[in-house]
Amino acid sequence: MPAPEIYVDADACPVKAEVEKVAERHGVVVTHVSNGGLRPSRDPMIRNVVVSKGADAADDWIVENARPNDVVVTADIPLAARTVALGAHVLGPTGRPFTPETIGMAVAMRDLKQHLRETGESRGFNAAFTPQDRSRFLGELDRILRRALKSVTPD
Repeated sequence: MPAPEIYVDADACPVKAEVEKVAERHGVVVTHVSNGGLRPSRDPMIRNVVVSKGADAADDWIVENARPNDVVVTADIPLAARTVALGAHVLGPTGRPFTPETIGMAVAMRDLKQHLRETGESRGFNAAFTPQDRSRFLGELDRILRRALKSVTPD
């Protein structure tokens, strides 16, 4: 199995710097995928991919390129579901892992909240991103990356 890479759904991702910090410590390639607005990096381990402005263009690119045991960072529940199905380790920016055991409930809750917003039952405000979220994300990403690296066997 090849070494894992990290794919970041980079549009509006609040933890890009944290991903790069943890990846550097482990010597792992990071690919930020976005519709635009990414800062170039001189680090050869950091790649930026700019996709077309299509609604799911970044998601589709990640799904087409991620492999089992890669790490995907996203707050997008449908993308999380698609990449969990690929066998990737998936982590939200608040440090919440999406796994085969938890993704079904996450999709159901997303659908319920969307329905409540559409019917006017809910205004749909998201919780603010906190320092605790950032800290939890750092710890969880490090844990997931260690597990992914441990499962790599030499070719």
